[in-house]
Amino acid sequence: MTRCSIVPPHVLAALARSDRPGPALVAARTLAIDASLRHERLPAGPRPTIAPPVRQEVAGPQRTIHDARGGEELPGEVVRVEGGPATGDPAADEAHDGLGLTWQLWAQEYGRDSLDGARMPLVATVHYAEQYDNAFWNGEQMVFGDGDGETFGRFTASLDVIGHELAHGVTEHTAGLVYRGQPGALNEHVSDVFGVLVKQRHLDQSADEADWLIGAELLLPAVQGSALRSMAAPGTAYDDPRLGRDPQPAHMDDFVRTSDDNGGVHINSGIPNKAFHLVATTIGGPAWQAPGLIWRDVLLGEISADCDFATFADLTLAAATDRYGRDSAEAAAVADAWRQVGVTPAGEGGAPDPAREQPEPVDGAADAALRLTRTGGVAGLTRTRELTLGELPEPDARAFRSLIEGPQLPRLADEAPPRPDAFCYGLSCERPELDVQVPEAALPQATRRLFERTLRREG
Repeated sequence: MTRCSIVPPHVLAALARSDRPGPALVAARTLAIDASLRHERLPAGPRPTIAPPVRQEVAGPQRTIHDARGGEELPGEVVRVEGGPATGDPAADEAHDGLGLTWQLWAQEYGRDSLDGARMPLVATVHYAEQYDNAFWNGEQMVFGDGDGETFGRFTASLDVIGHELAHGVTEHTAGLVYRGQPGALNEHVSDVFGVLVKQRHLDQSADEADWLIGAELLLPAVQGSALRSMAAPGTAYDDPRLGRDPQPAHMDDFVRTSDDNGGVHINSGIPNKAFHLVATTIGGPAWQAPGLIWRDVLLGEISADCDFATFADLTLAAATDRYGRDSAEAAAVADAWRQVGVTPAGEGGAPDPAREQPEPVDGAADAALRLTRTGGVAGLTRTRELTLGELPEPDARAFRSLIEGPQLPRLADEAPPRPDAFCYGLSCERPELDVQVPEAALPQATRRLFERTLRREG
């Protein structure tokens, strides 16, 4: 299972480049921690399941909340169990409630008892690391940081973020969408969809009443933005000196081709996100009903791990037709939504994944000796530094020289799968030729620290 975190790497990377020393250091440290976690579990692979009938009566959730107390050992000390009283710690109690509300959506609306459909216990750890700017699903449990206190607040405060991360667990046990390129963007998209549906159901909002924002509660007042992402208007969630500008497209014409962020999984998810928003607002009423059921049928059905946008569009149209009829308003809404975002269903001759056609990144400066990037995280921020070895202190220059001339980084890149919402470091060089992306968790600690301080240091 690839590790899934809510803050996209481009958000954290931009924050790490900012002129605010405190948040920049925290963001860089968060990226380093995330990279160190990515190799812990291999991808589970697709395991399609047939979900029980919708609204089938199932037992309640089995929740356990742990406290890492600022450390990085998981799961930490147990502070709340199922049926136990509130702790008085907002993070622990928000995590407990968020796990329960997410379980309710899947069980009561979609007939699925927990993430695996087989009563899987729901485990969460709060207060992970120091000022950790992320939340993630590691294949076994939820992990929440407290934020840096200036850019991001505690990550348990956002119900849709909790729903988003747990949806990665459902995807792991069903479609197993590969976390790269269009399949990876669909992995992120599915989590955004069911994350907002958890929140909208809890607030009893119709599609027209909902704000369609992801992570609105995470951004603190100093940030010029409303959320991490907007499903209603991709590309408009934030425009901030530290975080940069929301890079999400809303149409295939603006599809971003990049090697960062596992092929732009947090970026290009804006395209299917907008399609779902159009479906929901066209049908009207609660989005967790007809629109959510259609997407649920696809996720729990015969979907392949390498599914691209065109195939996914085809599957949603087929699901709408099977459930509501070929001439139904629901099927028409689905077909029209995909057309509006420039995606033609595969059965109608949809275009292949642009990322597969053009795997080489288009960004980067030709005259830069080295280009170091950090991408990933739930916010999807990218942090980049272009430099020459001569700019670095001699010990760091020697370390980089060893990395670009040796086999270690290419080997790690081949062996370690990316994890959803986790950080990833990229290093490219013209001579000797090198262009690798390595999950943070796969990097030795000394290399992580080298990359962290290099990104933090002014160029």
